[in-house]
Amino acid sequence: MSAPSAKAAARQAEASPVFELFARAGYVANGIVHILLGVLVLVIAFGGEAEGDQAGVLKAVAAAPLGFVLLWLIAAALWALGLWHAAEGLLARDLSGDTKGAAKKWGRRTSEWGQAVVFIGLGVIAAAVALGARPNAEEAAEDASRGLIDIPGGPIVLSLIGLGFAAAGVAFVAMGILRSFHNRMDIPDTTVGRGITGLGVVGFIAKGVALAIVGVLLLVAALSTDAEVAGGIDGAVDVMLALALGPLIAGVVGAGFIAYGVFTVARARFARM
Repeated sequence: MSAPSAKAAARQAEASPVFELFARAGYVANGIVHILLGVLVLVIAFGGEAEGDQAGVLKAVAAAPLGFVLLWLIAAALWALGLWHAAEGLLARDLSGDTKGAAKKWGRRTSEWGQAVVFIGLGVIAAAVALGARPNAEEAAEDASRGLIDIPGGPIVLSLIGLGFAAAGVAFVAMGILRSFHNRMDIPDTTVGRGITGLGVVGFIAKGVALAIVGVLLLVAALSTDAEVAGGIDGAVDVMLALALGPLIAGVVGAGFIAYGVFTVARARFARM
């Protein structure tokens, strides 16, 4: 498919009220995942046993009555949101026509396509769990890191991935502090709207901290060539628990994930699409 025809298809898709509805449902699905993730992190912080990552959340959903139905709904909604972001990236425009404008356009495309990959990937995991798979995110992170470390140039690639996670973490923290998520939402200037903003600030910062720790773990794994150091959100929680006042820190991050989840559900209503 040529670029013009692809863009025409993307415009036609975005003009569909049904597609927009499913994409907005993707925010709800993502919010539910983060709320449950926050609950699991709180369980771990208080000494309980749980998998504090998205895979653990999806496996917990699968264990519930008719959980596989909810998993397929989550998968479909996340895929729709991912495709929406893919279309947004494709349709990103260079409004100024100069070099700076082109850089902004490609920065926007990179952001939109990155989000598309994340949502579609999470939807694939949800579908796999619905079909009976039981993935372990920590083992997967270690295996992938080990595979990279064992090939020429692999540690460099792993370092770049770690830097990417760390940069994403910093970006999330900055978005929370600067409230830049307002640029993509129409949040009313009411008590409810200010509450949503507060949830967004707390949630973005908490998620940013967790992502930054994941990035550091990957960097350490690459520099030490020790794949067992690598990990995902669950590994990040373990790092928090090892710190002074670790359970308190992990508990605050868990509460932040819940705040981010509630904010993301609200985003389904107020997002500009």
